[in-house]
Amino acid sequence: MGVEPRSIVPAHEHMSPEAPGRLHEDLSELAFLLGTWKGTGEGVWPPGGPFAYVEDLTFEDVGDTWLVYTERSWSPEDGSPIHFERGFLRTAGHRRVELMLAHPIGMTEVAVGTVAEGAVSVASTAVSLAPTASPVTELRRRIEVRDDVLTYELEMAMEGIERRWHVRSRLERV
Repeated sequence: MGVEPRSIVPAHEHMSPEAPGRLHEDLSELAFLLGTWKGTGEGVWPPGGPFAYVEDLTFEDVGDTWLVYTERSWSPEDGSPIHFERGFLRTAGHRRVELMLAHPIGMTEVAVGTVAEGAVSVASTAVSLAPTASPVTELRRRIEVRDDVLTYELEMAMEGIERRWHVRSRLERV
């Protein structure tokens, strides 16, 4: 007797019907981020030269006191993946935010910062590395929304490399 494969039920089907679209009051300062954003970016990191990428970011309301954050980027030339991030953005009091992310390069990140006037700025307070991870030591991000355009900038430091600008993108809400 064989075992029937389990069907995977999308996460939104497990939520109460009133969850999506009913933003928790604690998230009102982050409402400007909600949705999916798509566009292009540019970056640089030693020892390589400049590179271009296509990116999408999603900030999803699930009816709780945090947003689900998803980032994907890929090569505009051949569609190969460049980077992924998954995690959560939550408020930590008036105009304070916390960002928790997992990266496929073998690291996790906790960052804290501020939200004000359509912008989120965070700096890492903890970076944890798997034994084979890229040796990242620090990250800083700024996400800003103006007129339905999201701009994103990331600075990064690694062992032996001081913090410097790494990537920036310009995304539109879809």
